[in-house]
Amino acid sequence: MTEHPEPAADTAADGSGAPAPAPGRTDKPSMRERIIEAATELFYAQGIRAVSAEKIIARVGITKVTFYRHFPTKDDLIVAYLERRARWERDAVAGARLAAAGGVCEVFRMVAEGIGAESCSPGFRGCPFINAAAEYADAGHPVRQVVDAHRRWFKGAIEEMLEQIGVADVSGTADQLVMLRDGAMVGGYLGDSRTLARSLYRAGRAVVGFHDGTDAG
Repeated sequence: MTEHPEPAADTAADGSGAPAPAPGRTDKPSMRERIIEAATELFYAQGIRAVSAEKIIARVGITKVTFYRHFPTKDDLIVAYLERRARWERDAVAGARLAAAGGVCEVFRMVAEGIGAESCSPGFRGCPFINAAAEYADAGHPVRQVVDAHRRWFKGAIEEMLEQIGVADVSGTADQLVMLRDGAMVGGYLGDSRTLARSLYRAGRAVVGFHDGTDAG
């Protein structure tokens, strides 16, 4: 899932749920947000381990004292980076479910289109969570814990929708749909966004139809 819904009129545009600035005001991002924004660009483009705290400090143009006041360790910043992305994806799924007015197939179509658009866009480097897990093999590391929590949420969101349409093997079907999504994030390097979205949607319908005992079409 990738596309971010339009924020509500009374909430901030970053999807955080914070109150939006009053009309006519142009509030600057906080220092913490500036650091996370710089880290997001660098971590995603170059890899988490390849980016030092010093490189982020230079990108933001701050002192080490300021950086470490907000993030005592680099791991704290990595966790914040991933949690920010997780909030973004949760908001996107919530926005799709709202726009689809409860239509599960329509939500899946919107999700597939979002994945297709992002994974075929310039600068795409794969799923941030899968990338982070590849760099941090220790399942007990705080980075992996954030990754695992987000993937549990994503599977849970799929399970909720599958229950709505009466799929019998909810957990097994959700596992397969998550696997399809992961594969699509890799396939995006090689294909066209519309073809990818169409293929992902059709494959998802086939999986759901198989587990539901019906012809997904």
